Amino acid sequence: MKALMFGWEFPPHILGGLGTASYGLTKGMSLQPDLEITFVIPKPWGDEDQSFLRIIGANQIPVVWKDVNWDHVNSRIGNFMSPDDYYHFRNNIKYDFRRIGTDDLGCINFSGRYPENLLEEISNYEAVASVIAHAIQFDVIHAHDWLTYPAGRFAKQISGKPMVIHVHATDYDRSRGQVNPDVYRIEKEGMDAADHIMTVSNLTRRTVIEKYHQHPDKVTTVHNAVEPMANVEEFTKSERNDKVITFLGRITMQKGPEYFVEVATRVLQHTKGVRFVMAGSGDMMNKMIRLVAQKGIADKFHFTGFLKGRQVYEMLAESDVYMMPSVSEPFGISPLEAMQVGTPSIISKQSGCAEILNHVIKTDYWDIDAMADYIHAIVKYPAMYNSLRENGLAEVNNIKWEYAGQKVRRIYDMVCGR
Repeated sequence: MKALMFGWEFPPHILGGLGTASYGLTKGMSLQPDLEITFVIPKPWGDEDQSFLRIIGANQIPVVWKDVNWDHVNSRIGNFMSPDDYYHFRNNIKYDFRRIGTDDLGCINFSGRYPENLLEEISNYEAVASVIAHAIQFDVIHAHDWLTYPAGRFAKQISGKPMVIHVHATDYDRSRGQVNPDVYRIEKEGMDAADHIMTVSNLTRRTVIEKYHQHPDKVTTVHNAVEPMANVEEFTKSERNDKVITFLGRITMQKGPEYFVEVATRVLQHTKGVRFVMAGSGDMMNKMIRLVAQKGIADKFHFTGFLKGRQVYEMLAESDVYMMPSVSEPFGISPLEAMQVGTPSIISKQSGCAEILNHVIKTDYWDIDAMADYIHAIVKYPAMYNSLRENGLAEVNNIKWEYAGQKVRRIYDMVCGR
């Protein structure tokens, strides 16, 4: 079976959990011997792992016909794509996209990020999808998150192939219910057009059914997992006296960073030898810096900025407790990553991963007193710390992307009539 996947980011260049999940799922699915995956992203950087799938950069697909010679094509994109492939795609331009600004090869410049003109990039990505859909063979379309739903819909319209969409989050999660009408429309149209919808948790499944009015039979939960760590022994804690409590993620409304600051304030009132770290970046970062100063805890509170790759695991391993007070978290892979390096986690009940994790502490995101009490207990009572550490490690090692990939494959077979 050949799957055409549309994504928006892919490791090592990621800006959030979407790229991490896309990598883990596709690698887990690649263990199926009869499955070929072509993964499209707006802008590859050339250092992505392509040992188990083929990556196509939307910024290297011509959407406007240009008369260019082989040597010029090779000098421009030869490190990413064979010039012969370029000409094959060029010969499959079926629509007039001259209204879109293109370069000397007739390709569109994508940022590879989430720019101010994001809706324009999503529309341009849809144009690229039309060329790809005419040029390559595939059995099923798989679109990851709302950014790629228009591309998936166009590919389905052209090919007649079934489309499944993967809901990693909805705008209801990101906005605490204050949805952007443009984003909601794109999400709803993608869900309506899909042959089947996969959600990363039952929490998200309920949102899709209730807020986007999808039939329950059309929506299946496929919980996320975590990539195994071959070098986990390299990540250890430094010799120190203070205990470290960490928040790691986007510093934005959905993640509940203000609750983390409130918990830190409460803990520091009655617990000595504790420090708090907020790792990440986001639109609420400056607000959190001001809040920490107002609370008078700046000497015990640290901001690291955005972390990626190995830095994430180093920070989690240095932590004595990882805390995820998300207001609405479709899944949340970071607690699993913390458990991999032996760090106990406190997570909100309003998170998808709470559905599958047993050896973590679960509280309501707003229950500051409970979170503060649990932090005090974990850092002051070694028996509790060790129990969460050891049992959590054993649990997370059995949550594998291979199993999630098998569920996705069964959905492929169903929509393809196999």
